[in-house]
Amino acid sequence: MKVFTKRLNKILSKLQESFLEENRENKKMLDIYIKFAEGSASKDELELANSQLRQLLKNLGLGILLILPFSPITLPYIFTKAKELDIDLIPNWYKSLSNDNDRLE
Repeated sequence: MKVFTKRLNKILSKLQESFLEENRENKKMLDIYIKFAEGSASKDELELANSQLRQLLKNLGLGILLILPFSPITLPYIFTKAKELDIDLIPNWYKSLSNDNDRLE
């Protein structure tokens, strides 16, 4: 039980840090878009902001997929088709959490 609690705390800590990092990245993205509206953002900054926007849309899309009816049936199909078509549906913050050491058994 102690090992389980230790792993759970480690996973929750990593999840919290991932969300904090995502929040910082979203704030940076919004700052860059404001600079772009003012006409002072560089092309590299705009590419960074667009990349973060794509990550945000992945998060939203994944959330919407989870609340749809029959999602336990449709999600595996959607992820299989996305993999076949080489479409990345998993947000980076989730990928960073996926370590073999962090799996609960």
